[in-house]
Amino acid sequence: MPPPEPAKPTAEAIPLRVIYEDGDIIVIDKPRNLVVHPAAGNWTGTLVNALIAHCGDSLSGIGGERRPGIVHRLDKDTTGVMVVAKNDRAHQALAAQFADHGKTDESFERSYLALVWGVPDPREGTIEKPIGRDPKSRVKMAVRAGGRRAVTHYKTRAVYRDAKGKPVASLVECRLETGRTHQIRVHLAKIGNPLLGDSVYGAGFRTRASLLSTKAARALASLKRQALHAYLLGFKHPASGQTLRFKGNPPPDLAFLLSAFTPK
Repeated sequence: MPPPEPAKPTAEAIPLRVIYEDGDIIVIDKPRNLVVHPAAGNWTGTLVNALIAHCGDSLSGIGGERRPGIVHRLDKDTTGVMVVAKNDRAHQALAAQFADHGKTDESFERSYLALVWGVPDPREGTIEKPIGRDPKSRVKMAVRAGGRRAVTHYKTRAVYRDAKGKPVASLVECRLETGRTHQIRVHLAKIGNPLLGDSVYGAGFRTRASLLSTKAARALASLKRQALHAYLLGFKHPASGQTLRFKGNPPPDLAFLLSAFTPK
């Protein structure tokens, strides 16, 4: 029998890397292996637990008891910049911006760095394919008819080749126009360029590690997650209206993998 569901998230002293904080918001650089909010199988040890410990009672009730202050999320093993609301006014204003995804206000930005197998063709473009729950797996999403509209804009920033000069991987910048679960991972896999290290959507590409240099293969083996980092987040401050823009450098594990590649 599974453990009983707790009445509400508890405070836990989990270290947070705070980029910015004031009375309305807190911006953090989320590490790998951290679930954003409590759910079945992860009632403790989440970002919400850490935020409650950091912010105290100010988060109580904002956005619902299970997700206090949370206006967007990153996958457990996706790293990068996140903003959290510290009061109801901030939560409502930020939630509206994320729902709009920059359609009416260009100050909103949300971009990722992805290291993918192969080279996207074309190297710059837009993927607009609906995403829904994979009917064959409860833990996966899939491009499917009847799914929710999903739009990813991408641009190839660097191409990496093997010793024979054949393209083997690329660094791709992705900008979200919508925010579906696993959107970037699903879309890039659909066009034939899954993320390095993605055991869910790129399992069929594992043998390609043999094409990498010894250094790159070792770095990929040590990554143990998908090579995806939310490096840029821009939005209007919910109280002042000032445009804020935050960047987060790739964490050590991803930086080590990137350093193992040489663009050619």
